[in-house]
Amino acid sequence: MANFKIPLHIIAVSGIVINNENQILMINSNNYGWVFPGGQVEEGENLINALKREVFEETGIKISVGEVFCISSNTRKHDGYNGIKEIPTKIILDFICRDVGGQIRTSDENLESRYVDKNKITKFISNLALLERFKAYLNYSDHNKRPTYLDYESRPNFKLKHQTLF
Repeated sequence: MANFKIPLHIIAVSGIVINNENQILMINSNNYGWVFPGGQVEEGENLINALKREVFEETGIKISVGEVFCISSNTRKHDGYNGIKEIPTKIILDFICRDVGGQIRTSDENLESRYVDKNKITKFISNLALLERFKAYLNYSDHNKRPTYLDYESRPNFKLKHQTLF
């Protein structure tokens, strides 16, 4: 037991936020290009409140949070930034959400916030992990209502290691 280390994982949440026209909310983030709003769950915060906070901070939109459609594990650590040596592995829970109010806007974290037609989303996504998570949403909403589990490494190059339906 002398070498035992408690594993560290970042827990993150993300939302496919749908408006009354069935469009999906996306942000052009400062670091990752076009993504769905979301972020890290803070210490002592539950998943639902974290997602509501993150979406509002990033876009000005208030949401209701529905079902989980994808659980992902980014299972490779990578070099850190801003004084952080190493970024641990990450677990991401993706939820289907509804826009319930607010005024769309940008934030310190993104250059643009906008609603996009579902059939045009893939033209915006350059991140391969996010593309797999969007495919999981399409599979969930259009076909089987079963969440997907993804195991991948995002760096140095994206590699999908495992995928299964629950």
